[in-house]
Amino acid sequence: MLHRLHAFPELILLLTSMGLQIVITRWILELPGWRARPRVWWLAAANLLYTSASFLGYLMSFARAWRILPPVLGAWIQALGMILTVSLTGFVFGFWIWRRTPPFQSPRRSFLRTAGTTLGLSPLAGTAFGIIVRNQFYLNEVQIPIKNLPRDLRGLKIVQLTDIHLSPFLSEGQFARAVDMANETKAHIALVTGDLITRKGDPLDACLKQLARLRGEAGVLGCLGNHERFTQTEEYVTEQGRRIGIEFLRTQARILRFGNASMNVAGVDYNAFNWPYLLGAEKLAVPGLLNVLLSHNPDVFPVAVEKGYDLTISGHTHGGQVNVEILHQNVNVARTFTPFVRGLYHQGTAHIHVSSGIGTIGVPVRVGAPPEVTLIELCAS
Repeated sequence: MLHRLHAFPELILLLTSMGLQIVITRWILELPGWRARPRVWWLAAANLLYTSASFLGYLMSFARAWRILPPVLGAWIQALGMILTVSLTGFVFGFWIWRRTPPFQSPRRSFLRTAGTTLGLSPLAGTAFGIIVRNQFYLNEVQIPIKNLPRDLRGLKIVQLTDIHLSPFLSEGQFARAVDMANETKAHIALVTGDLITRKGDPLDACLKQLARLRGEAGVLGCLGNHERFTQTEEYVTEQGRRIGIEFLRTQARILRFGNASMNVAGVDYNAFNWPYLLGAEKLAVPGLLNVLLSHNPDVFPVAVEKGYDLTISGHTHGGQVNVEILHQNVNVARTFTPFVRGLYHQGTAHIHVSSGIGTIGVPVRVGAPPEVTLIELCAS
């Protein structure tokens, strides 16, 4: 039932979208001489198309949740609705800027016209670019300085795969390339930090089949994400992971030894935003050792520091998935939920690294947050 309830937030978004369309349509009809203006006719037609596609797209969300339509068809129709939602919104704002410019020719009018046109076309151009590059994985190599790091842990390499979302937007063959890339690093430890699929009906067994090829010198560990909870597959992933050699740590910890040094790796299930974080996780930390926490949700970081963890490794945010830099600030949806969106963050001597992950959700687009296989190397501070 949980995966069906997961569609209801999209109903709220649909109703909000339709309310916006009523406002926009009313604004169009109030424009002076609108019947004689072909541009306004085009805007009204585009608005109708936008409303229809949005409604159809979000309706597909329910159809997919209740298995009425094949997942591939439902996913792409829903993505079309969401893409048109963003694109037409940009077009409307661009048209608004164009309408607000002075009626006489001036450099300012030319600039505003250009700005309006650019704003109107940029969502479509960005979407096209994001679709093309969404599966072009790269290896993100990160060095993390650890205070008082034992000599035998210096240079330790940890490879991470997260937010796979094997679905109609990411094929098994494409994901196999990411696994190959991870194996080529010859890392000491391999990690899988949640969200193997997106919805019920996505190819979970195919994802596990590829993960069975993942290798780490000291083994493969992991934690579960929110989509394992949504799809009610936490137990299945845990059992099948154990069968293929991946130990998903569910409020559990394992001590790994390298030479004369040891490190403690703990893992927790997905901690929902704004709920009490990491209940009981302090019992998993081992004083005197390097304590590493695997948590799908990066927002737990300040609490992890309080509970004795030196390094937290997370995903979940997709790096924002669609990230735009404005006035040297990254603007994306993930920033509304957590300040830990992508990359390395510090608090005192503790660190968290948030990977952008591999897959996409909602729309098959990545802009400003390329999909990555993450390779972490520990070094002395």
